[in-house]
Amino acid sequence: MAKIIIYSKVNCMQCNFTKKYLEDKKIDFEVRDVEKSNEALEEVKALGFQSLPVVVAEGFEAFSGFRPDMLDKII
Repeated sequence: MAKIIIYSKVNCMQCNFTKKYLEDKKIDFEVRDVEKSNEALEEVKALGFQSLPVVVAEGFEAFSGFRPDMLDKII
């Protein structure tokens, strides 16, 4: 399975939905908090996104928002 990175921030409902969805399916993922890390924020901007969450997985196109359909393709 592809390594999954979720760019998020505290109190982001769609971020929380995305993380909970993966947790419920027992899928490992890495969280990068854009409020705590300028590097993570710059990575999101470099990907061309302005809203969170941003989900990145090797071999898949990055996407933004809570997208169970896209998450299911990755997992």
